[in-house]
Amino acid sequence: MRKAIAIAVWAAVAVSAGMAGSGAGADELVPTQAAIAPPPAATAAPTTGPETGLPLPRYVSLKTTRGRARRGPSDTHRVDWIYTLRDLPLRVTGEFEHWRRVEDSEGEGGWIHYSLLSGVRTVLVTQDMTPLRALPQPGATELAYLEAGVVARIMECSSGWCRVSVEGSRGWLETSAVWGVDPGEELR
Repeated sequence: MRKAIAIAVWAAVAVSAGMAGSGAGADELVPTQAAIAPPPAATAAPTTGPETGLPLPRYVSLKTTRGRARRGPSDTHRVDWIYTLRDLPLRVTGEFEHWRRVEDSEGEGGWIHYSLLSGVRTVLVTQDMTPLRALPQPGATELAYLEAGVVARIMECSSGWCRVSVEGSRGWLETSAVWGVDPGEELR
């Protein structure tokens, strides 16, 4: 795309110079520096937050039962979303001063003040009637079935399974049935 833009700029320079009546033919024109300059090098996104030094992206949870996600990192920006589920897992994708850019399991989000977020890891069940198992094995005893939308607190994760706590019950969930932990992520 940038190469096409550079060619278009060079062509525009050649045409305008030829139309100015300078008597020079188009084959005698030299493109301007702007037309032949290479595109700026793409800068890699930081892997750590500039404010906290913590990894980006990372998962956190909502500390309160009311969290406003705004369009920008200040109280003056419009509120796009209001999260009302305490302990809802959110993914932090950016930082600016006391604000964190977050997204939810559906990819929606905005900027939330850091005081509304907790480092406690939780997951959101995404598949309806997900079995909570006694052991981290597909055929293990089913302790309960969890509906989509249930939030569980992570105790540990390894090998595609997370040991969680849900309203006093503890058991194992497959990571493919939840949102709030990356595939292959190990938590102890």
